[in-house]
Amino acid sequence: MKRVMVRYTVKAGRAAENERLIEGVFAELARVAPAGVHYSAFKLEDGVTFVHVYAQEGDDGAGLLPTLASFQAFRAGLNERCEAAPVRTALHEVGSYMGGYAGMRE
Repeated sequence: MKRVMVRYTVKAGRAAENERLIEGVFAELARVAPAGVHYSAFKLEDGVTFVHVYAQEGDDGAGLLPTLASFQAFRAGLNERCEAAPVRTALHEVGSYMGGYAGMRE
C-alpha cells in the first residue's frame, strides 16, 4: 500500500479558499467512490497549516488523486496560496486502528 503525507502552510487570508478546494476533492471522491483509497486532510491549530494523508492499495505510480478534476483545480493555485511550500513524505505504517470511525467532523 502506498502512503503519503503532505504538509504546507498557506498565506494569511487564503485558508478558507484552500479549504473550499479541498472540500471539492472530497465531494468528487464521494461521487467516484474509488475502492482501496483513504484520504484525509487536516488544518492545524494555527489555522494556516494543512496536512494531507493519502493511502492507496497497490503501488501504481502517481495514484488516483492527480486524475481528479477537483484535485487538479486544488493543485493549480497551490504554489501561489502557499507561504511554506508542500513537503511530501512517504509513510511506512507501523500500525493503525480506525474502530468504526465514520469520518465525523467536529
